[in-house]
Amino acid sequence: MAYTTADKAELNLNVEAGGFFHDARHDLHGEAEKQEDKKDDPACNDTFGDEEYAEVKYKVLSWWQCGFLMVAETVSLGILSLPAVVASLGLVPAVILLVGLGLLATYTGYVIGQFRWRHPHIQSMADAGEILFGPIGREVFGTGQLLLVVFIMASHLLTFSVAMNTITSHGTCTIVFTVVGLVICYILCLPRTSAKVAYLSVASFISVFSAVLIVMIAVGIERPWKGSIDATVDTSLYKAFLAVCNIVFSFSGHVAFFGFISELKDHREYPKALCLLQATDTILYIVTAVVIYVFAGPDVTSPALGSASALVAKIAYGIALPTIIIGGVVNGHVACKYVYVRIFRNGDRMHSRDLVATGSWVGIMLALWILAWVIAEAIPVFNDLLSLIASLFASWSTFGFSGMFWLHLNRDRLFSSPRKIALTILNLLIIAIAACICGLGLYVSGRSLHEDANSTSFSCANNA
Repeated sequence: MAYTTADKAELNLNVEAGGFFHDARHDLHGEAEKQEDKKDDPACNDTFGDEEYAEVKYKVLSWWQCGFLMVAETVSLGILSLPAVVASLGLVPAVILLVGLGLLATYTGYVIGQFRWRHPHIQSMADAGEILFGPIGREVFGTGQLLLVVFIMASHLLTFSVAMNTITSHGTCTIVFTVVGLVICYILCLPRTSAKVAYLSVASFISVFSAVLIVMIAVGIERPWKGSIDATVDTSLYKAFLAVCNIVFSFSGHVAFFGFISELKDHREYPKALCLLQATDTILYIVTAVVIYVFAGPDVTSPALGSASALVAKIAYGIALPTIIIGGVVNGHVACKYVYVRIFRNGDRMHSRDLVATGSWVGIMLALWILAWVIAEAIPVFNDLLSLIASLFASWSTFGFSGMFWLHLNRDRLFSSPRKIALTILNLLIIAIAACICGLGLYVSGRSLHEDANSTSFSCANNA
């Protein structure tokens, strides 16, 4: 068959057009594959999604910023209750428990990271609870997390009023001090991303370290105890387990770890942040508890500031004000972020700066801080009630839930090798430890709550 010049030109045009459309289809197919790969990428499929063009970016934390946030959330003036813990348990048992529970908290913290790597959409304990037990687990875990964090916020407001009463020798009504603490904490909580709070956390660490150092030096110079120190002491189950609960609660920052991991630039760097936290708090706890107990003796007060002179207590509380405030700010941020993400998770508003998004953050934060203030002022024998709630949830969020996470991650190979068998036994033991802490903690906290009736609601009285 012969082709004219016109036919050949038309044929060439069709071939070129076919090649063009083939290339175009190939490019579109390649782009679709890239989008599918991006969709499957955990970095883009996590809580906050792909933030490349987001107006508000959350995944901005470096590992050291995350580590200091964890330190600020975990280590506060509660460290000064540990010398009294040593007095209740004896020097050797207390050190063994501090080291043992510190190592156990490090392991359970790492398991939380493993669970988050497997399920990158997790932002809170509620998300983890849904994976384990469905919608009921989501509500139980989420409610427990929110209750615990709000009560911790309230404890920081209360501690702020104690510090101000000590510094000013009860210069005004205690309610005024708690309101001042509320306003300061609320204002510092307003930034939506954790990066801003991370820099405050460095100041918090310097603050608590300096305050503890001053108290240790002061009791070392004054030496209020002149006798010898016994390695063990006679005690009762009630007193001993109250002391154990204090140690457990001093390692109970795990409730916020999922939220911190979700805001890391690179979630694979979480183990560095965890090691920074656990090395810092374990060393600080042991050194502080042992040194102050050795010099202050069996009659050491809780907090240990009372074992030093009134002037030293004022100085130490003044230096500790940043950690009292910032510890509350970090917990406030965790509580508000949980509620905020729960509301706006499936929309674009979470990354927006519009009036609804910004106003919602401001309103949620205000409501949570007002609730924390009401709790701090209204509930008698607040510290006992805090211990009661912490026994109910902190024992599980720090230890028990992590054991469940590991068993869920390895449910198809629990007995596949000697190593897996050993880890299965370990994690079952961790769950049993959490149950024991919860049960006995509820008993001793409830008894203490029953026996202690020494406070009034909304009182102007000096609580220092």
